[in-house]
Amino acid sequence: MPPLALLFLTLFNSILGLSILFPILGPLGRALGLSEPQVGAFSTAYALLQFLLAPYWGRRSEGGRKPVLLVGILGFAASFFLFGLFAFLGFKGVLTGWGLFLALLLARLLGGAFSSATLPTAQAYVADVTGREERTGGMALLGAAFGLGVILGPALGAGLASLFGLLAPVFFSAGLALLNALFVHLALPESRGKVTKEPARLSPWDRRVFPLLLLGFALNLSSVALEQTVAFHFQDRLGLDALKTAQRVGLALFFYGVVAVFIQGFLVRALRPPPRVLLLLGLPVGALGFLVLAFGQGFWALALGLVLQGAGQALAAPGVTAALSLAVGEEEQGAVAGLSSAAQALGRMLGPLLGTGLYRLFPEGPYLLGAFLLLLALLGLRALKGRL
Repeated sequence: MPPLALLFLTLFNSILGLSILFPILGPLGRALGLSEPQVGAFSTAYALLQFLLAPYWGRRSEGGRKPVLLVGILGFAASFFLFGLFAFLGFKGVLTGWGLFLALLLARLLGGAFSSATLPTAQAYVADVTGREERTGGMALLGAAFGLGVILGPALGAGLASLFGLLAPVFFSAGLALLNALFVHLALPESRGKVTKEPARLSPWDRRVFPLLLLGFALNLSSVALEQTVAFHFQDRLGLDALKTAQRVGLALFFYGVVAVFIQGFLVRALRPPPRVLLLLGLPVGALGFLVLAFGQGFWALALGLVLQGAGQALAAPGVTAALSLAVGEEEQGAVAGLSSAAQALGRMLGPLLGTGLYRLFPEGPYLLGAFLLLLALLGLRALKGRL
């Protein structure tokens, strides 16, 4: 099997294990007596450690991609085992109140610290095994693995929780990560030769990468602000009860995910357009999706807005990662991948706060902000014309 296909399976397994937790984190927190802000802190803490440590892991991977991938996956498994153990002790009354919260928060901090090794190393691995003409298609394949994991993970997590209880998805994820580590150890070849010199350091302010890092941050900030508010938006705009909201949002997000996976897994890989073309197509399509979400009235209008936004994101995201990879030398691939992951993590960290805050002020706010950011980025592409 080609290295890229093996890497696709590796990243898919990692994202599947992470997204299994999405539908049960809120109910699990409430069952343990935690408040909504405390549950939200788990995601913020996870993203914060990714933001802080992704550049370190990216540079570290210059000495060998496979060992860093293994460290990231095994650390992720350990953090989920700890999270499940602490939650179990919470149900038994051994840990309660702030002691329980801090123990669970520690597990999530460890998860963010180690999982931050996976994505930048995978991006650098793609750069190792693809030529410059194939780089965009390789980065799109990573996006497809991410999207497919996000589509299937929540459904699997909900199914496991309904059959075996709220802790079953947590321990399943930990076990899946251990199997994934075994798969990487046995099947994934190393993509780097022996490197003796110190890994290259790359400043985020480097003029080759800074505008692209801003663009990646804007894409993730707007997307996460949408994710955090879209269920509220469907419920309020359509006047639904909780059950119907879950059904309608789940259906719309399924369409969103399928379109994104098709674009990244098949369309971009088949056509292999340069990064600039992907951005020129993806940014306006994504902005249009945000505007349809802001002003659409019926279910199908809102679903169309989500699909358009997903299509735009699926086009623009590999455009950014490929452009960053192509902007630097081969000895800087790990460093630039780490900075790219940190910019994305910063968007994931701030997106929930900004999105929910704007939604409380006026429901169209998160989507108008998303449209504004993407259109502003589209104008900014003119400054990068000579480098894309």
